[in-house]
Amino acid sequence: MTNIGNEQPQQSTVSSETMSCMEVWGGSSATWSSFTVPGLDLWVYSQPYDGAETGGDIYYVSSCASGRITRIVLGDVSGHGLDASPHAATLRSIIRKNVNYISQSRVVDAVNNQFEENSTVGRFATALIGTYFQPKQELTVCSAGHPPPLIFRNQEQEWTPLVSEDSEDRNLPIGVLNDQEFRSTSFRLQQGDLIMGYSDALSEARDANGNLLGEDGLAAIANDLPVTEPSRFVEQLILQIRRTNDSNLVSDDATVIVARVNDTRVSFRNNLMAPLRLMGGLFR
Repeated sequence: MTNIGNEQPQQSTVSSETMSCMEVWGGSSATWSSFTVPGLDLWVYSQPYDGAETGGDIYYVSSCASGRITRIVLGDVSGHGLDASPHAATLRSIIRKNVNYISQSRVVDAVNNQFEENSTVGRFATALIGTYFQPKQELTVCSAGHPPPLIFRNQEQEWTPLVSEDSEDRNLPIGVLNDQEFRSTSFRLQQGDLIMGYSDALSEARDANGNLLGEDGLAAIANDLPVTEPSRFVEQLILQIRRTNDSNLVSDDATVIVARVNDTRVSFRNNLMAPLRLMGGLFR
């Protein structure tokens, strides 16, 4: 893992692999990794608070049997470091238990209800839960009390926050209310587009004058960095945030997930067989 806490970034040593069907990967420990699934390249950076082995941020990636559906989750349990780590492990376990539902809303509802039932009083989690359907290059995102992701449209060459102007679309965090309703946003992506999820350690970082960056300030920093090599982009983003104010990224867990649309496609056979597999599962 590259030590991107140093003032001078070192050469990236990202752990990289291609995920097979039905594989799941995730955790709440320090990582600097990359993955390839049908339609997406992904980079995941996570550093628990104060150099702890595990923390309160979780990251999760899974690919369905056909490769048509990829699910990406970034969660942030209230608290940080070792204090929040057991609750993060519980959240990850619940996500893994429910991740194979085809419906994104069913995943979110199940995760919320089960985390609310298992969490102690006052514990909640913000989360980004995304479902990428490769045949349509469509991403569905639910932000449960979490900072909005940034989206980079390759055609416009600009990072912007993915926010809804309708306040009714803002969801409460996971684990606050049982059976609460969650809204999601769906949109098409093109080859070369990127989406970035991050924990609030980044959006709650401060500029040189001590003001909160927020998603707009984070987008401004991102727009000053090249995205040709996403692994390098993530390293430089973390370094630049730290350089902006000495207090940044030192008092909370910090996680970044970047996904870039690639030109790989699900095979014709898997596209053809997916509905038959689904019907077969219904009658077991």
